[in-house]
Amino acid sequence: METTSRAVAQGTGPAEDGPQGVPGTRRSVDGYLMASFPWYGLDEAHTGRRWLMQVGAAADGTVEHGSTGHGEEPTLRTGHAVPGAERRRFAVVVTVAGRPVRRSADGTGVLEATSVSSAAWLAGSGLLSYTWPAQMERTLRQDWLDQQTSLAWELADHLDEAPWTTLSLPVDGTPTEFRYRESEYGWVLAGSPEEGGVHLGAYGRGMSAYGMGFSVIKDITAYAER
Repeated sequence: METTSRAVAQGTGPAEDGPQGVPGTRRSVDGYLMASFPWYGLDEAHTGRRWLMQVGAAADGTVEHGSTGHGEEPTLRTGHAVPGAERRRFAVVVTVAGRPVRRSADGTGVLEATSVSSAAWLAGSGLLSYTWPAQMERTLRQDWLDQQTSLAWELADHLDEAPWTTLSLPVDGTPTEFRYRESEYGWVLAGSPEEGGVHLGAYGRGMSAYGMGFSVIKDITAYAER
């Protein structure tokens, strides 16, 4: 049986031209407008840039999750060093719909419910998409990615163990417990707000997670205009 985190990643269907199940580069607002759940981003304390990334949908087209970016837009590595990429400061918020029951891609069964582990997996894999080691031979890229992705899956399914710690951050002004970890590539956190019917993940680099707050995005189209 698929784990919760693997099911979300592999059962998302089309993800608007980007890497399936992994938060990626900027996308159209259309997919966001089709979601039946609220989108989250950093609260008004963040005065920097905001932009859309991508959504992931189930086999029937139902939007399952998506990401919003904040700060300096990171560069997706393509096997070569990008000047200044390591110095870019950004934070990405991943919103995952709370789904107690989801249909499998072939429509013949059901997948496990989404959970905070689902958000942790998507945030962890999203961070990996921007953190190729600065100098890496092309032949080693896939081995590195396979290894790190397996680790991200494993970590997401064991949120009560090290290296995860607890971090309390406000969501719409309400203190909310998140699971948090750091690595040489950046940080990842995940939690479930009391309201909204969603699970939240986040990842970033160069911007401290300790002073962040999250809130419902009142107008998602504003992210597409920045």
